[in-house]
Amino acid sequence: MSCIMSVELPGIRKVRSGKVREIFDIGDVFLIVATDRISAFDCILPDPIPGKGTFLTQLSAFWFQKFHQVPSHFITADFAEFPETLQPYSELLRGRSMLVRKAEPLPLECVVRGYLAGSGWKEYQQFGSVCGIELPPGLEQAAQLPKPTFTPATKAASGHDENITWEKCSEILGDERATIVRDLSLAIYSDGSVHAGERGIIVADTKFEFGLHNDTLILIDECLTPDSSRFWPADCYEVGTSPLSYDKQFVRDYLETLDWNKTPPAPNLPPEIIEKTSQKYREAFERLTG
Repeated sequence: MSCIMSVELPGIRKVRSGKVREIFDIGDVFLIVATDRISAFDCILPDPIPGKGTFLTQLSAFWFQKFHQVPSHFITADFAEFPETLQPYSELLRGRSMLVRKAEPLPLECVVRGYLAGSGWKEYQQFGSVCGIELPPGLEQAAQLPKPTFTPATKAASGHDENITWEKCSEILGDERATIVRDLSLAIYSDGSVHAGERGIIVADTKFEFGLHNDTLILIDECLTPDSSRFWPADCYEVGTSPLSYDKQFVRDYLETLDWNKTPPAPNLPPEIIEKTSQKYREAFERLTG
């Protein structure tokens, strides 16, 4: 399986290059290409993960089409439907790219947490809350929350996103729009969790992004992928531990064993870590899409 670390399309303007995705302007729509880059601790690593970009693109396409009741930026991931100008790049783009409607992103990450993990668990241990929302005492790591909780965050151009309160979210977006994105995020999380649960996967938490297209609020970016979510195999789940995960946990765990200060340049990954991580992305994709 060939790996793609960067994408250049001569004559087609690149709008943005993120940690994983490259965005190109092709007139009325954007082309989003998912590379096989992987980041950890906000550093892009030098080694690609085989198949990662394809799994991310096809999984997002699956969810965008499944949640047809929520308008999204998705147009197509079928390369045969791409414009003539892109056809010469079939080998580079097929499977790992999609055409999307242009949208102005809202300046927030819409995070939904169903379980106590990550930064939420760290905050709870200190303050008994998650993003300022008080939780019952005595919860253990990976415990299911009393109900899924919307915990927005500001989007950082570099470095970590910052969790914010509901009041701050409303101040940024306005009360009405904040309420709409909260309710949509919780609804998508709920539907996605049911589907994933039927296939043996727990969606511990996830993040969504929304944007404005012709003044209409739409779901953008990616949707319920291992890069934007914490997926746990249900058969290994145990409260009080850090569960196994269908994402880059193998990479993070390996990097934690190194004498590395988590600033660029990032170290190389051994072949077995690359292979295990690729297998996890593939397994999540296959389980969720059938």
